[in-house]
Amino acid sequence: MKNLTRQFILIFLLVLPFVLNGCSGFRYLDAEPLEFQDIDYGFETHFIDLDDVRLAYIDEGNADETLILIHGLASNAGFWRYNISDLSADYRVIALDLPGYGKSDKGDFPYGMAWYADVITRFIEAQNLENVTYIGHSMGGQIGIILSLNHPESINRLVLAAPAGIEAFSPGSGNWLRGVFTIEGIKNAPESAIRENLSLNFHRWNSRWEWMVEERTRMAKTEEMDEFAYTVIQSIGAMLDEPTTQKLTDISHETLIIYGRFDRLIPNMYLNPGSPVDVFEYGHQQIPNSSLIQVDKAGHMLQIEKADSFNREVKNWLNR
Repeated sequence: MKNLTRQFILIFLLVLPFVLNGCSGFRYLDAEPLEFQDIDYGFETHFIDLDDVRLAYIDEGNADETLILIHGLASNAGFWRYNISDLSADYRVIALDLPGYGKSDKGDFPYGMAWYADVITRFIEAQNLENVTYIGHSMGGQIGIILSLNHPESINRLVLAAPAGIEAFSPGSGNWLRGVFTIEGIKNAPESAIRENLSLNFHRWNSRWEWMVEERTRMAKTEEMDEFAYTVIQSIGAMLDEPTTQKLTDISHETLIIYGRFDRLIPNMYLNPGSPVDVFEYGHQQIPNSSLIQVDKAGHMLQIEKADSFNREVKNWLNR
């Protein structure tokens, strides 16, 4: 009975921000809508047309080795804004908006981890990129695992930042998680809930990341938000439907796993209570040629919360 009560409380706390409107913390209630194409990433945005989809991307630096940065669930290329300048001093750095996110095309695409890996591979080929290191955060990490397995020739090395795809979910857990999110729930989440949910990505929330709340709140006022919310839900389903936990031993690329010590999203605190070190240590043990780095005083968004440490550790690993 005690365990059931605890589980009920945890589920209630998870769902609460989605159903309460809250009474404080509203800063952007009267702000103008922010069209996806007008989001300021801090860098020039380029576009490329592949056969069926138009991709937006940031392209900085000029070097023989290219770092491709892939964002996580419900975010965009701008979430790498604290890393691009530093990394592009030594590498060519390309940060992509995945289809359905940011300034890339949205629509009735076959959203999935393998499909995303195929799109990224086609981008690499279209740009004639060689000597590529893939860096993926969270969902972008799971996409990277599949890209490494399905298209090993397209990249040289793999960096998994707080990656999804290592933690395993039971079918029942996955179905519950899938059912928590709806298009209407994502669209209509109040600003206070958005701020609360974003704060879970950090060890210590700081007001300098308020741009994320403003961006997300103002995006919700646009017509494109329906397609974005649809993409998020399809992505959640794809992460669950295309598990990679049992495939880690097949990764042949030299791999870095880097994560925040105080990650509160991996493992899922409601479905798989435990420690992030246990999850990522397991991934390190399973991936044959891997290194493991823990960043202190950082949560899930370690590339933002501890950007200097993240950049330094990634560069040290690349240059060792």
